[in-house]
Amino acid sequence: MTRMSAFSSPFLLGFDDIERVLDRVSKGANDGYPPYNIERLPATAEKSDTIRITIAVAGFTREQLEVSVEESQLVIRGRQQEDKSKEYLHRGIAARQFQRTFVLAEGIEILGAELCDGLLSIDLARPEPERIVRKIEISAGG
Repeated sequence: MTRMSAFSSPFLLGFDDIERVLDRVSKGANDGYPPYNIERLPATAEKSDTIRITIAVAGFTREQLEVSVEESQLVIRGRQQEDKSKEYLHRGIAARQFQRTFVLAEGIEILGAELCDGLLSIDLARPEPERIVRKIEISAGG
């Protein structure tokens, strides 16, 4: 049986990659840890449209966090090690690892990342796209 999707239309050519990205995003969207916000920051004279991702990473140090771009995906990883030297009477805060992935549109730039008060903020910019019109010459068949 053939799978039908929104991208099966004969008018949507070359969107196979987008369909694969949507499948990957839908499979990885179930984990709620760590919680995050995405906000649009107002444009300024220096910066155009800016997006800020803020992730709650309480208990993680800067050395335990990693932010990278891998194949048009923003990947945030956190790794904590168990402290074997401590003896807990009650353990309510587990040392855990996480990986949070965001798919980036073409042209998105990472401006920087900052860790402050247990919140990791990552700023992204979406440059204004140029409108390109190109005329295609029609050759005469012969």
